[in-house]
Amino acid sequence: MDLVRKLGIAYFFMFVGVVVLGYIPGVNDENGMMFGLFELDLYDDSLHLASGIWAGISALISRNATVFYFKLFGVLYFLDGVMGFFVGSGYLDFGIFINGVLDLDLTTRFFANLPHLLIGGFAIFFGFVLSKKTAGEA
Repeated sequence: MDLVRKLGIAYFFMFVGVVVLGYIPGVNDENGMMFGLFELDLYDDSLHLASGIWAGISALISRNATVFYFKLFGVLYFLDGVMGFFVGSGYLDFGIFINGVLDLDLTTRFFANLPHLLIGGFAIFFGFVLSKKTAGEA
């Protein structure tokens, strides 16, 4: 299994871990906010679980399926983080439709959307750059 597919497996474990993390006592504060920044609800858990399963299945199927996953997923997640940074709600979890534009301070908007910016940004790099650099690996 090449590096790109191994990274797909890593994304699978990361996303499943995020879902599980939300159910560990002490991770959420008294208001139900994970790390005091954001609340993960059924929509978020479903999105994260589906993203992880998609990554895992892609990695098991083929390198091409994993590269496609990283390209499409990366762009969608990164843009969701950008939108969340500017308006306080993203689109992937239907937040913009459910909550509308949120009046959050800049620090909260930054840290609440940083995971999607980083995860999406790395996925874009893996799909568009790393996959080409490692094209001959087995």
